[in-house]
Amino acid sequence: MKLRPGLQAQLVAVILAATLITLTVIVLIVQRQGAMRQEMLDHSRQSMHALVHKRLAQQGRATAERVAESLVNPLYYFDLEGIGRVIATLQRQPDVAYVIVYSPEGDILHDGSHDILTYGQTMDDRFARRAMAATAPLVQSDERTLDVAAPIRLGDQPLGGLRIGYSLENVGADESAANAGLARALEAIGARHRQWIALLLAGLVLLGVALSLLVQRALVRPIRQLADAARQIEAGNFAAEVPHSRRQDEVGDLMRAFGRMGESVLRHDRDVRRMAYTDALTGLSNRLAFREVLDQRLIESRGAAQRLALLFADIDDFKRINDTLGHDAGDEVLVQFSERIRGVVERESGGATLSRFGGDEFVILLEARDGGEDLRESAGLLAGRLVDELSRPIAVRDRQVFLGISVGITLFPDDANGATMLMKNGDIAMYQAKVAGKNCYRFYSRAMDQAVERRVRIEQDLRGAWERGELSLLYQPVYDIGAHRLVGAEALLRWQHPRQGMVAPSVFIDVAEQSGLIETLGPQVLRAACADAVRWSRACPTAAGAPPFLSVNVSPRQLRNADLAGQVEEILGETGLAPTQLHLELTETAVIGDELRVSSLLARLRERGIKIWLDDFGTGFSGLSHLRRVPIDGVKIDRSFIADILRDPDDLALASAIVAMAHSLGMTVVAEGVEQAGQFELLRERGCDYAQGYWLGRPMKLEELIALTAPGDPPAV
Repeated sequence: MKLRPGLQAQLVAVILAATLITLTVIVLIVQRQGAMRQEMLDHSRQSMHALVHKRLAQQGRATAERVAESLVNPLYYFDLEGIGRVIATLQRQPDVAYVIVYSPEGDILHDGSHDILTYGQTMDDRFARRAMAATAPLVQSDERTLDVAAPIRLGDQPLGGLRIGYSLENVGADESAANAGLARALEAIGARHRQWIALLLAGLVLLGVALSLLVQRALVRPIRQLADAARQIEAGNFAAEVPHSRRQDEVGDLMRAFGRMGESVLRHDRDVRRMAYTDALTGLSNRLAFREVLDQRLIESRGAAQRLALLFADIDDFKRINDTLGHDAGDEVLVQFSERIRGVVERESGGATLSRFGGDEFVILLEARDGGEDLRESAGLLAGRLVDELSRPIAVRDRQVFLGISVGITLFPDDANGATMLMKNGDIAMYQAKVAGKNCYRFYSRAMDQAVERRVRIEQDLRGAWERGELSLLYQPVYDIGAHRLVGAEALLRWQHPRQGMVAPSVFIDVAEQSGLIETLGPQVLRAACADAVRWSRACPTAAGAPPFLSVNVSPRQLRNADLAGQVEEILGETGLAPTQLHLELTETAVIGDELRVSSLLARLRERGIKIWLDDFGTGFSGLSHLRRVPIDGVKIDRSFIADILRDPDDLALASAIVAMAHSLGMTVVAEGVEQAGQFELLRERGCDYAQGYWLGRPMKLEELIALTAPGDPPAV
């Protein structure tokens, strides 16, 4: 009789086979569990490491570009203090290990320390040199540091480089903690699975199927969802939906932890974007955000034939606020100015884009509205409103400050068809507004490029001109009108350019003042003039009366220098010139606006015996009222009042009034531009004290001045 397996045997066989298969599979699963856990940990670690490092590298590049742009002006003018202020803000950011600014040759210019301990040291690694030749920031990293290097350029001219080091210790610690948490969660899951395996062996095939379904639902699907979310975040989609779970086991904890991590990354991304695109002081968009908006508007405008206007606005004499009242007061002024500008823009232009480029510079992007309006007229109207609004005084710490604003306007596509050229033209137009007297606006024109290029060439040639012997001093005699004798001379600076010949003082003195070169030239001129005055006094001793004096002009920028009195005292000590023989001349405009500080400075000079004269009196529209508040020894009547006193009764009356009023205040009066004998006699009749001009003597070299006053050869008037 042939035996056949029954249903029960088949069932048993199936169960046994299923059990053996299940057991075999379980054994394999157990063997692979450790490897799977390690692979999952490695995958998670790599994904997390790549995500964090990529985000940090992106943040580093954006920060390096922004800071490099902020360093262009300080580095161009070699303003180490300005460089230190820029990188000090960066060094306060978390995880920033170091910030270094270096020259194109790789020499360290600033390391963020107060004393710049590493100044001049050379960085000889190839990474810094590659960064100078790159067009975008470069990134390198090791286990401890992420190094970002970016070039600093002014147009195509390399000015130097910037290196920012981010410490990876905190990042590594966070990664290790997250990996450890993930490992613990997976270990707990593995332990639970082993319990399920024991139940699976007891429940045979049905339990195995059920367990398979449970594993699929409880473990595989959530991990797959998390992996999908991780891949999206890694790709840059920080707002990717992260699966949520109400489960209270380790998988639920893992999913919730992953969700919190995704929210944290998204929040940090938003914070970084806000920091990268927003000016922290005023809340306006910054240069980076404005450039993106401008590029987008230009793309849209080309397709729609739309016109745009760019307004560059720069606060006039803002440095004076920082120098006299401090940087905190300067920040207050910037905030008030930004609010005023914002108000004018909202009232006058509606949807214009306003940004702060840094420092005291603001930029407005104006678009032509529907209705065929004249964009040039609208831009001029907006600029005029800005000038009027910002001409009003600003209250800062119980003081009223008068500043004003200079605005440059350029149009697209009339003046340029690209963002870079458009911004350059706006900056040139703003600079021309400064040259035109400040507190006004100017439209860009092609001729401005030539003027700027000529001014830049003059500034470049003027640097080192004193050392090359191109600059020299001439002296114009000053005569006592009543006694008909020479009593002093005024020092005049002249520039003999090797190619252009004699350059007018009105041209190069203005360039020196605007560029800051006057702060170097001023002391050099004063030192040379004082030394010549000593030679003059020794060669021509005065038989009677006081020795001849020498007057030297002091620029407004020098007057803002808190150490001017110390410089003058040091030069007098070096040259041996008596303080009573030195007269310092300053203009009315240099005094107005900060009379309290100027009065204190001039009082210190006068205590030493130095005389203070107010030059070009009558042209500054200040009146004699300022003479009561500023310690002045004398005034010089501007040549414009003297030129027509023989023909114009009004000029004669004004000159006579100045003489009378100055004498009533106990001041000496000097008339400039005396070129005729009749002018000299008329001034003598009106009681004017001193005079100078071509009729009395042209500017001459020191040897000629000594010969003019040689004993036994008195000058004839």
